[in-house]
Amino acid sequence: MELTVPGDKSISQRALILAALGTGKSRIRGLLPGGDPLSTAGALRALGVPIPPVGEWGVEVRVPGMGLRGLRAPAMPLDLQNSGTGARLLLGVLAGEPLRAVVTGDDSLRKRPMGRVTEPLSRMGGAFRALEEEDRLPLEVRGGPLRSLDHNLPVASAQVKSSLLLAGLVGQVEVRLTEPGRSRDHTERMLGELGVRVRSELVEGGWMVALEDPPPALPPLDLEVPGDFSSAAFLLVLGLLGGAGRGLVIRNVGLNGTRTGLLPVLERMGARIAVRGETGPERGEPRGDLEVEASELAGCEIGTAEVPGLIDEVPVLAVAAARARGLTRITGARELRVKETDRIRAVVENLRALGVGAQELGDGMEIEGTDRPLSGRVQSFGDHRIAMAFGVLGALPGNRIEVEAPEVVGVSFPGFWALLGEARRIRRAGLGSREGGGSPGPSHGSFRTDRPRGSGRPPVITLDGPAGSGKSSTARAVARRLGYRHLDSGALYRALTFALLSAGVPESEWPDLSLQELDRFLIELKPVEGRFLVMLGDRALEEELRTPEVTARVSPLSALPAVRAWLLEAQRRAGREGGLVADGRDMGTVVFPDAEVKVFLTAALPERARRRYLEREGRPPRPDELSDESARIEERDVRDAGRTVAPLRKPTGALEVDTSNLPFESQVEIILRQVGTLTGE
Repeated sequence: MELTVPGDKSISQRALILAALGTGKSRIRGLLPGGDPLSTAGALRALGVPIPPVGEWGVEVRVPGMGLRGLRAPAMPLDLQNSGTGARLLLGVLAGEPLRAVVTGDDSLRKRPMGRVTEPLSRMGGAFRALEEEDRLPLEVRGGPLRSLDHNLPVASAQVKSSLLLAGLVGQVEVRLTEPGRSRDHTERMLGELGVRVRSELVEGGWMVALEDPPPALPPLDLEVPGDFSSAAFLLVLGLLGGAGRGLVIRNVGLNGTRTGLLPVLERMGARIAVRGETGPERGEPRGDLEVEASELAGCEIGTAEVPGLIDEVPVLAVAAARARGLTRITGARELRVKETDRIRAVVENLRALGVGAQELGDGMEIEGTDRPLSGRVQSFGDHRIAMAFGVLGALPGNRIEVEAPEVVGVSFPGFWALLGEARRIRRAGLGSREGGGSPGPSHGSFRTDRPRGSGRPPVITLDGPAGSGKSSTARAVARRLGYRHLDSGALYRALTFALLSAGVPESEWPDLSLQELDRFLIELKPVEGRFLVMLGDRALEEELRTPEVTARVSPLSALPAVRAWLLEAQRRAGREGGLVADGRDMGTVVFPDAEVKVFLTAALPERARRRYLEREGRPPRPDELSDESARIEERDVRDAGRTVAPLRKPTGALEVDTSNLPFESQVEIILRQVGTLTGE
């Protein structure tokens, strides 16, 4: 079995930032279209950088640079969502820019410490003010002239190091940093490729990196992003543990020595891994193919010296340890406590929930391997690497594991679940071996199309908002006026609700349904005359989707993690070629976060209740009926806004339109004007 993985997340974000700071038009190929790079791209757009939409993986993105001091003060807070890399690197950039900005993120990112960046940046002359909690986002940044810096990092951190180097670059001052160990060096390599003098060497007390004589301008970037080694790590472990038959090949993976610390550890455990075709310039990013054979693993010890080179891979290493013979002990990984979640606690709690012997240490964990079949439900904790690690464990023969909120993997690995499903199908068909049955050809999951779309691709338009705000009717009209297709996201959830009711599946069992069990309901979207028909097998569903039985059950069903993950890919497939108007409650936040045009429709509660009642009953409601309907919608608002999975909220950068007293045609015209303004149509 041959696979490719999405572009490297760390390199993708650095490439966007350096392209924005360059002069001329940068060209980036293989940019990861995941949640973190999209958040960084959105923040840079708010700073005045005209970054085009980041489309399918593999399509070239051209970024017009603004120069080292060309960013503009944003009109709104810079929302980095869950991207710690994007937030910390931009804090360094903004410290040297003569402007004011507010940097924020989602609930998870706002819990992560920022003092390790802001303290040395303040010594350089940057000004930061916590708007809520000290050492946490949101932070107000006031940039200006900076001073040189000589700083010892208490913990080896590529994010902190890169933030300080970028501050020195923008502020035109020298920076000398010493880390206790060598962290990943993507920033140093990329700066070196652009002609910036960065010295990096082993010194007494650790590893020294120095920005010397920063240049007054950066040339444009011309870069092909290699496959993300951290993403490849999940497939490596899948292959080693027999989840892809006898083995697999992962093509074009980044093999930067500061990122591949997992390989020698796995080999010490008994893994059969070969690196083929390694290439790359001395200062650039090496890449190559990884060949993996199913192997019997044994536990081992991983200590402080090894951890910086595999810090992001510890969750999936723990999964390998859970299937290895004997005890695995990981220490020196305290940094995992302040990632997207406390990854030490998250891994240990999930392993214990499945019956694996695991113990939490202050700076790591101990895991006793087992070959018993594992089953149960685990938490993702909103962390993409936790979700993927236990997705790999669940994909192994004999295991039945459900991962809560699986859609979080889109941060770094769009299409991960589809690719796992393909690996299972190939394994069951006996095609996992390179010797038998021929190769099925490289698989790209759902994050890449066979034909890159051209520059003339029409935009995706999202309409979000609470129930009764008029999204579907307005979306249909906008699509009709533009000659686009209309995607009614609610119809997919209604179709699944109808299918479950028709199959007689008890509602009490719906929360326990797995992705595999949902696969048997053959629901798909069929494009017909400017819209999509929702098909259940060979049956087109129309009136069946609006019955009272379906309406009463669709909202709770749509909040289930397995349902969300299963239907998300169908929606994204529908939008690949553009020319789409999609409506729902998370179209612009989760399904199409990089849509070219985003609109958030609202309306006063009584008006929304009147519309919903009229739609359902065919007549206006009496006062008592209006009051009851208003109470039901208000209850749904609270439920939808408080959901862990895709809560209802306004997408970043969306145009908000109050439709309470707005004639229908005026709503449509406002959106069409927004489309024309943002896309030039």
